[in-house]
Amino acid sequence: MVPLRDNNPTTITPFVTYGIIIANIVVFLYQLSLTPQQLQEFFRIAALVPCQLSTTCPIASENSLIPEWMTLITSQFLHGGFLHLAGNMLFLWIFGNNIEDRLGHVKYLIFYLTCGVLAALTQWFFSQNSTIPSLGASGAIAGVLGAYILRFPKAEVLTLIPLGCFLTTVRLPAFFFLGFWFVQQAFYSIASLQARTNVGMESGGIAYWAHAGGFVFGAILGPLFGLYKRR
Repeated sequence: MVPLRDNNPTTITPFVTYGIIIANIVVFLYQLSLTPQQLQEFFRIAALVPCQLSTTCPIASENSLIPEWMTLITSQFLHGGFLHLAGNMLFLWIFGNNIEDRLGHVKYLIFYLTCGVLAALTQWFFSQNSTIPSLGASGAIAGVLGAYILRFPKAEVLTLIPLGCFLTTVRLPAFFFLGFWFVQQAFYSIASLQARTNVGMESGGIAYWAHAGGFVFGAILGPLFGLYKRR
C-alpha cells in the first residue's frame, strides 16, 4: 500500500519537514558522486555500525571523523538507494507536516531527531555485534507515524493498492493504514529474532526493530512534546 496524500490540512508552512527532505536528497546526491569504495568508507564513518557502537567489532575503526554516538544522528540522513530514499521522503511529506503543525518547528525537529536516535538504539539492542551498517530516516519517520496515528486516527489517507496488473486507489482511515504498517513491522521484528539469516538487518535487509521502536517512541513522546496542546 502506497500513500499518496491525506486530507489533513495544516495551518503553517512546514519548513522543518521541507528542510529535512532537502537535506536527505542533498546527502543522497553526494552519495551518488562517490565510487563504490568511497561509499563503503562513507557508510563506515557516518552510518551506525552496531558493533562499532558496542566496541565489539572484529576490526577496530580507525581515524573516524565522527564519534560513534554521533552516527545515531548522521545515519538518519543516509540511504541505501533511490527507492529507499523516495519511500521515506514520501511518508515524511504526507505525515510530517501535520505533526510539525501540532508541535511547532523547534519541538518538531527535536522530536524527529530523538525518535530517530531511539529507533536506532532499539535496532542496536537486538543486533549489538552486527557489522552491517544501519542507515536511513525510517526510524525517525516511524516516530512521526506513531504520533500521527494518535493525534489524527480518523484522517483519511488516499492509498494506491496494486491488484495484479491493475492499480486502484482507496481512502483509508489513518488508524487502519498506519496500524497495519506497524503490525507488519512488529511481526517482522519478532520473526527476525528466530530467523536472522532471512529477515532483518542481519541479512543486510530492513531494520524492522528500528521501525517498530521508532513508532512506539513516537506515540510515547508525541503527547509529552505537546501533541494535544492547542496552538
